[in-house]
Amino acid sequence: MGRNGRVETMSHETPARDRPLTTALAEAAATAGHAPSVHNSQPWRWRVLPDALELGVVRDPRLTATDPEGRLVAYSCGAALHHARVALTAEGWTAVVERMPDPDAPDLLARLTGLGRVEADPEAMRLVQCMQVRHTDRRPVSDEPVPTDALGRIAAAVAAEGCQLQFLDRDNILELAAVASHAATVEAEDSQLREELEYWTSRGGSGTGLPPEVLPEEAPQTTVPARDFGRPGTLPVGPGHDRAAVYGLLYGDEDEPDSWLRAGEALSAAWLTATRLGVSVVPLSGVVEVAGTRQTLRGLLAGLGYPYLVLRLGIADPAHAGPPHTPRLEVRQVVDTSAVRAGGA
Repeated sequence: MGRNGRVETMSHETPARDRPLTTALAEAAATAGHAPSVHNSQPWRWRVLPDALELGVVRDPRLTATDPEGRLVAYSCGAALHHARVALTAEGWTAVVERMPDPDAPDLLARLTGLGRVEADPEAMRLVQCMQVRHTDRRPVSDEPVPTDALGRIAAAVAAEGCQLQFLDRDNILELAAVASHAATVEAEDSQLREELEYWTSRGGSGTGLPPEVLPEEAPQTTVPARDFGRPGTLPVGPGHDRAAVYGLLYGDEDEPDSWLRAGEALSAAWLTATRLGVSVVPLSGVVEVAGTRQTLRGLLAGLGYPYLVLRLGIADPAHAGPPHTPRLEVRQVVDTSAVRAGGA
C-alpha cells in the first residue's frame, strides 16, 4: 500500500547471516532504545513474536500536562520505530510496516511483519552507528553555517518518511522567537506542567529523565528561546549565539495519531542524517505544546499543513565537548521476548 495508507514495505538490503529472525527482531528493538523521546521518557515497549515485532506505548500520567493529546509520545515512539526499521535493514531484513494495525488496541502503534532476507545496505549500517553517537546539545551552535547540501539531504530524509521540512527565513525566525517566548510564558504559569518538569529533571539513577549534566547551567542567549526546565543544569554554555543556526518546521498533511507516528519517523530520519553529516539538531517542542502557538505556526505554513515540531540545526561549537548521553532503561524493561522464549525459538 502507498504512503497514504497504513501498510508499507520497508526497503532494502543487508548481509546474509544465518542468525535466527527472532534474534534480529530482539536486537532491532534493543537498538531502538537509542531513539530520542520527550523528556527522555522512553515510552515505547516492544514485543518480539516468532515472525513479527510489535511496538506498543506506555502512557505515563506524568506527561499529562506536557502532552495531553499524546503527540510528543507518538513522535517518540515513531522515532523508535524508524530506529528499529533501520536496524533491521542493516542486518539484512526487509519487512512490512503496519501502523495503528488494530482499531480496538490504540496502544499498539505498529507491527513489523512479512520479514524476508535482502542484500546489504551500507548506508543503513552507517545510520545505526549514528544512533549510538546522536545526542541533544541545547547550547548555542558555532558561527559556521550549515552547508546547503546538508540541509537538502536532511529535508530529503524527512520527505522519504512522508513529511516535509520547511526552513524559515529571517522574518519567520523572528516570528518563531515571539511564539516560543509566548509559549514559555504560558507553560511557566501552569503549575502541573512545572511539577512534571520537576519529576523528569530529578530522575537520578532511574534510566529515564534529564540529568543535570545534559541541561545548560544558564539560559543560552539565543534569538529563539529554548525550554526553561525550571532548574539550572551543569552543562557549561559559553558566550555563543544562534546566528548561524537554521530553523526548520517539520510538518505534514494530517494531524492524527498515525501522522504523529510518521512525524517521529521523519524526526529520526532527519536527526540520523544530520548526525552523519556533522550537523547538530535540537527539537523545540514547547511551541507545539500550546494550542494557540501551534495554530500560529500553522500560519507560517500558509495553512497548507500541520506543524509537528520545530528543529534547530547548526554546527556544534568545536570549543565544547559534546554533552553526555541521557540514561537509558535496561533492554529487559522495554523488550518483551517471552513469546519466543516460551516457544523455544
